Amino acid sequence: MNKIPIYFFPGMSSTSLIFERLEWDTSRFELHFLEWLPCKKNEDLITYTQKYIPLIQQKNPILVGVSFGGIIAQELAKLIDVQKIIIISSVRSNREFPKRFKWAKYTRLYKLLPTGGVEFILHLIARYGNEKQKRRVELYNRYLSIRDPHYLNWCIRTVLNWDQKEDLKGVIHIHGTKDEIFPFKNIRSAIEVKGGTHAMILIKYKWFNQNLQKIILNSINEKES
Repeated sequence: MNKIPIYFFPGMSSTSLIFERLEWDTSRFELHFLEWLPCKKNEDLITYTQKYIPLIQQKNPILVGVSFGGIIAQELAKLIDVQKIIIISSVRSNREFPKRFKWAKYTRLYKLLPTGGVEFILHLIARYGNEKQKRRVELYNRYLSIRDPHYLNWCIRTVLNWDQKEDLKGVIHIHGTKDEIFPFKNIRSAIEVKGGTHAMILIKYKWFNQNLQKIILNSINEKES
């Protein structure tokens, strides 16, 4: 039996380590965990996404993307044939953005965000914060380790200016009801994860271990029937 190829795209600032708690039947699935590629200052989203095409070795793969990785997965699906797209803690179009995103885009105040100070702030918390704050910094250091200001600025600008007005076909959306980045009230059609936050790929990993493989297999069966 041919294995089902799946390519994973992490969220902004994160690496493929965010998927490490997920369990898979490797006799059925062939897993490929991708990382963020270098970006140029004024690079557009299409040009950036094209860089991933040589990394996709199998035909008609399934793409799984978290947060901004979900946007990348959807953009990549416009360029290559895919079997299915699964986005987690993400959006299917800019119509699902919260109002603050739209406000930030049109005022361009996002350019004033102090992305270069992230490391300094985390260092202060790690040194002077309480135990809960220090544990949170340890998690950030493990799972949100990409903090180059140039990269962060590019990501923020690219997300805010994503020009996707309609939902793509073939997208399965999984979203938490407590998502603080993309509020659930703005999400129009998704598999609901009760109490899931934006980081639910880590915190709600048991839910994903119970459901994600079934969701993928059911979607394939529906397509073939």
